[in-house]
Order: sequence, then structure tokens, then C-alpha cells
Amino acid sequence: MTYCVGLCLKDGLVFLSDTRTNAGVDQIGTFRKMSLFQKDKDRFFTLMSAGNLAITQAVKEILLQGQLLNGKNLWNVENTHDAAVVIGDAVKQVYDRDHEALEKAGIDFNCNLIFGGQIKGERPRLFNIYSAGNFIEATPETCYFQIGESKYGKPILDRVLNFDTPLNLATKCALISMDSTLNSNISVGLPLDLLVYEKNSLQANKLVTIDESNPYFKMIHQLWGEKLRAAFNSIAEPSWSGATPSKSIASAAKKMGSVPIHRAGKAVKKVATPARTTNKIGVKKKVVTKAKR
Repeated sequence: MTYCVGLCLKDGLVFLSDTRTNAGVDQIGTFRKMSLFQKDKDRFFTLMSAGNLAITQAVKEILLQGQLLNGKNLWNVENTHDAAVVIGDAVKQVYDRDHEALEKAGIDFNCNLIFGGQIKGERPRLFNIYSAGNFIEATPETCYFQIGESKYGKPILDRVLNFDTPLNLATKCALISMDSTLNSNISVGLPLDLLVYEKNSLQANKLVTIDESNPYFKMIHQLWGEKLRAAFNSIAEPSWSGATPSKSIASAAKKMGSVPIHRAGKAVKKVATPARTTNKIGVKKKVVTKAKR
């Protein structure tokens, strides 16, 4: 399994990936999932991958070789959007080559990528590229992407992050997101690769590999757990009596009634009741209907 997160912010980009891959609890491997592409002071790209390792490595090799895809590669495209198209074409090329063999073996074509960077003269951009080779781009309203085991690290991103978040604060947010994932899923593991890309730098000034000895990540791991427990304990417990309105959990919902309770009870027997009819001359005649046994 994998967890990678990419942030596209006003001041630059943040990329964070783990390095664990495994095919079972007793087959754990460490493979780097972050790749960097740099051309002088002209362009700088970062690629992070999740999915079938053989597929993602094949895609990366096509890109590293500078293979032309419809006449383009990462080194000659005019903008970052076209670079994302090149990566999508590389994914399609691997699919065309391998998908039949994978289907026969009962293996899904699983390849998800986060790609971002900057070409001189344009703003930093971030893309999420799917197994079909198509992609979407991050926007100020949706400024981050996750691939792999994303659910544990998503809440902190949603609560804290926005397009104007400073890079240092966003880096802390990404690391807490990763720590939450590491704490809940053993298929995501250290070391981590972290890149903080500053807008218009066109180089990797802040790049680090983080393992269990990293002092800042150790501090985050310890303090985040402590602060969560302190915040949890500081919240009042629910009141069922209604004595404190602000803590009352027994208040009726405004749009729905309470859940009906169906009680078990004895079946009611049908009781015979007399019925009255009228004869032809208007005299009422009493008729008794007997209950069937």
C-alpha cells in the first residue's frame, strides 16, 4: 500500500510520500515513490506513484529515457499541462503493452500518479493522473490530491488547508496527515520523502528523507497524539437530562421524529359480537355470529 499527498498553494508545492510496498504482512519492501525531473533553470517536475509497482516503474522508465510520445517528452513540452499529457500517454503505452497479460493473470491495471511542478514563465501546477491516462488539475478551491491509503490523513487536510496556507504550515499539515495514516495502517511506512518546492525556484531547495530518527517527525508523532487526547478530554460529555441546554443530546431533531419502537405483546383474540338484521315487516331480529374456533 501507499500514501502520497501533493499540495498546490499560493507560494509553491508540497509533496510527501511513504516508501513501503508489500504483498502481504510477511513481504514488505521499501521502494522510493517520488521521482524528480529537472532541466537547468528551465523546468522542475515531481512525480509520485501508487498502485502496481511494476506498472508505475515502467511508466517512470519511459519518462526517464525521454521517449517521445506524439513528438513530446518532459524535456521539450511548453507547459506543465502538456507534461501531464505526456505522462498520461506513457501510462497508455504501458497499458497497451501489458494489459492482456495482466488480465490473464487476474491482475488489475492499477496506476495512480500525482504530478506537479513548474516551467519557467508559468505558475506551479499539480495534477492527479489516473490509470486510464486522463487527469484532473488542482485549483484554489481543491488544492490538494491524495493517492493510495488516503482516508486516515484526509480530515486534517480538510480542516486546516487552503490555497493561501503558508508553505511551512502546509508542510506541518502534510506530515500530520502522514502520521495519522502511519498510526492506522501498517501497510504505509517510513522512510518518507518530503519536497517543499518554492514558487519560481525551479530546483529542490527543501528535499529530505525522513526516518524514525528524524527529530521533527518524532516530535509531531508524540505531540499530535497528546494534543488529540487533551482536546478529546476537554470536550464535555453529553447530557441526557437536558439540565445544561448547550450539552443536551436529548433535544428532538427538527426534521425527523424519534425512531419508532415496536414492542412485543400478546395477540388479541377476536370476540363474537351480536349483529342485528331487520325482517320484512320491520321487526328487528337478533342474530348471533359465532366465532370460529
